[in-house]
Amino acid sequence: MSISLFGNKIGMTQIFDEFGNVIPVTILKIGPCVVTQIKTKLKDGYDSIQIGYGAVSSKNLTQPQLGHLEKSNIQPFKYLKEFRSNEIENFKIGQTLSVESFETGELVDITGKSIGKGFSGLQRRHNFSRGPMTHGSKNHREPGSIGQGTTPGRVFPGKRMAGQLGNKTAKIRKLKIIQVNKDANILIIKGSVPGKPGNLLTITQSK
Repeated sequence: MSISLFGNKIGMTQIFDEFGNVIPVTILKIGPCVVTQIKTKLKDGYDSIQIGYGAVSSKNLTQPQLGHLEKSNIQPFKYLKEFRSNEIENFKIGQTLSVESFETGELVDITGKSIGKGFSGLQRRHNFSRGPMTHGSKNHREPGSIGQGTTPGRVFPGKRMAGQLGNKTAKIRKLKIIQVNKDANILIIKGSVPGKPGNLLTITQSK
């Protein structure tokens, strides 16, 4: 069954396979997540499940959030997210989902927030080329012309300019699972995933 879970990035390291090849890997702490709500086509117009992750004290949530969870007799969670599913009959409210849903060799898509790199210029943010460095040029890393003159007399929306780099939702597709540790809820993935260690991630089985 297709499934999506929450987890946190622990960090990157490298491991060796049986042939002595170095594999760069990211270690993820996955779940456990709890099914907090099930929506059906008959009642809600579409099929989906909502999962909760990161148990917190009830004083950290608002009254509507607490009421929503208490309706199903579920403990308070910091993160709630809904995922579309065509197999809602395989889930029930209060069910715990963990790394046991994944297998070694399987491909997953991982979504998270990329590392924020602050206010960056055009060379770094958009890979622009710089101006000449010699012959009296004063234009080294400036943006240069940003549009026409009297007509249209304005800068068009979407113009690539300096600004915040990173800190956006990024998705890496089809990353291979190298190892699954069911006792510690650890997933070892080949390659890198978005964000810093400790970053919240969504792990989904690839289509």
